[in-house]
Amino acid sequence: MTSRAEMTVRASFIAAYTRHIGCPVASILDAGCGLGLMRESLLRALPGATYVGLEYSEYLCNRYGWVQGSLASYRPRKPFDLVVCFDVLQYLDDESAEKAMRNFARLCRGVLFFSALTRRDWRENADQSRTDRDVTMRTGAWYRKRLTKNFRPIGAGFWIRRGAPLVTWELESVG
Repeated sequence: MTSRAEMTVRASFIAAYTRHIGCPVASILDAGCGLGLMRESLLRALPGATYVGLEYSEYLCNRYGWVQGSLASYRPRKPFDLVVCFDVLQYLDDESAEKAMRNFARLCRGVLFFSALTRRDWRENADQSRTDRDVTMRTGAWYRKRLTKNFRPIGAGFWIRRGAPLVTWELESVG
């Protein structure tokens, strides 16, 4: 469970880092947006950008105006400059999570900000009294193996779409 304040800080960080690496952001996909807690902060920090909230829950889509759909099968007309997928894929089974990660390549032409609860995070980092345990626990390696097919990790949850003309310095990147 994440607070609005935490999501505001996270959204500001995402916007600042995409600017730092020179990624112009005209379009944002918040994949599995839930209540849309990052929407206002992302749009404030990335003026002029459009925001699409993608959510599976029909109730949340009706209430907040999000696009209803599955991350595994969503097909927009064109890819987004920035895709945010924060703590969503642990709620999917392995097959659906793999399809979703393959779909990231179609959805994102620039930067992907990705996070998911891992087994290690559950053991070492999560406040288990307030973290949902009814999820599919996977290793970080499981996610990295699938993401690196189409993205290059640059640290802190950021991944650059392979082929995107963005510069990151060696010591500011992972690996």
